[in-house]
Amino acid sequence: MKLRARALELLVFTVGAGTLGAEMAAARLLAPWFGDSTIVWANTIATVLVALAIGYSVGGKLADRNPNPSGLARIVLLAAALLAAVPFIADPFLPLAVKAVDQLSVATFAGSLVGVGVLLAIPLFLLGIVSPYAVRLSVDSVEDAGHAAGRLYAISTVGSLVGTFAASLFLIPVVGTRRTFLIFALCMAVCAIPHLMKRRLPAAVVPVAILALIALPTGSIKTLTSNGGEVIWEKETEYQYARVVEYDDGTRYLELNEGHAVHSVYTEGEYLTGAYWDEMLSLSYAGAQAPKSVAILGSAAGTTARQFGHFAPDTRVDAVEIDEDVTKVGQELFDLKDQPNLHLHTADARPWLQKQTRKYDAIMVDAYHQPYIPFYLTTKEFFALAKDHLNPGGVLVVNSAHPEGSTALEKVLTATLRTSFGDAVWRSDSGATNTHLVATVDPEADPAASLAATAEDQPSDLAGALNSSAARLEPALQGGTVYTDDVAPVEWLTDLSLLEVA
Repeated sequence: MKLRARALELLVFTVGAGTLGAEMAAARLLAPWFGDSTIVWANTIATVLVALAIGYSVGGKLADRNPNPSGLARIVLLAAALLAAVPFIADPFLPLAVKAVDQLSVATFAGSLVGVGVLLAIPLFLLGIVSPYAVRLSVDSVEDAGHAAGRLYAISTVGSLVGTFAASLFLIPVVGTRRTFLIFALCMAVCAIPHLMKRRLPAAVVPVAILALIALPTGSIKTLTSNGGEVIWEKETEYQYARVVEYDDGTRYLELNEGHAVHSVYTEGEYLTGAYWDEMLSLSYAGAQAPKSVAILGSAAGTTARQFGHFAPDTRVDAVEIDEDVTKVGQELFDLKDQPNLHLHTADARPWLQKQTRKYDAIMVDAYHQPYIPFYLTTKEFFALAKDHLNPGGVLVVNSAHPEGSTALEKVLTATLRTSFGDAVWRSDSGATNTHLVATVDPEADPAASLAATAEDQPSDLAGALNSSAARLEPALQGGTVYTDDVAPVEWLTDLSLLEVA
């Protein structure tokens, strides 16, 4: 009798771990396609809570009708099988999500999100049945009900705690999202089998099948992209899914979020890209003089850092990137070579800047996790911090990525920049989905004139880029709300901008 009670407690513990572990893995599963904003987390948590709540209600009724360990075991086995299937069945939904963002189709975007949510809700609903069912099985008399319920729910909660930390700190970084789902499913299936009164051998097919799926190599998610590029490197990093795509002409792109966003580009022997990275480089020259020190907050695989290494090898470059794997692939595949004045930092942008005592001639902010910019890089406190780290005559350059035709984020960033830089803020409309903002420490500065003057002493290709940027510069837009560390709803702003444009 005591052995059966311990087996039931182990099952409850494992289910608790699997429930929260699956929640962490689910957020990770969605992140490359939907991002990891508070909105996505809220959606994930809400799906879990609703599914569990329904499961609790149904579980109590089922337990009263059939207080049999075999009934509970069958439910857990089914939940384990469905949970193991989630990362595989979810694949057809995820390309729809990418298309939704690309095409600004809100209906498809919402449908994809709901579709993945339904996939998660079914196994989580079944897992919600377990706790009340287990309480019913463990109660021998009314006098024991409170003690039994409290003990099992405590065990379940401890399991949830273990599952949370095991998934986030060990399993996801080490074995990946897919195998995290499978490992939790395997543990639950194994713990369920002893509770079956008969047919244990046929039921063993479930854990054996899951074990076989774990043993399968993850392989390449995609070998060829839809537009003919070849995936030559990919990895599920600590922060995101990243891949490098190479085309027939040798050009390489670092893509994040399943190809939705390109964060670095490389072509052998070429340094100007014809894209927004050139604007980041050019506008760093908009200060009183050509920069002798720059900080790049969000350097990815180092496109801009590499440009400085070629055009201004004597300039100190502090390239800050939160994802170490992205920096490493930059060194391996994007010619981000070690240079005497290049300093690579694996760190979050704002905490890194907070710790620095050095000041810079230019600070560039390009730390997007598409389609969102971290809220703490949009606030008046951050821009004040950035200004404090600029030399006299220095400039702050901010990339404002946005849906085509939308200026909502640009206006917010501009209004917030003005709290530190006054009216010394300009804009450069450098593309359909990129606008760069330039703020100068000197309130009397004329960045367009500075660019034109600096261009005279630069190589012809860089001079052309500087003059083009000078021609695009114009006064910043008016309007917009000032964001603070306390209130900065950048996710809502971005989502509403997508909706408005759609």
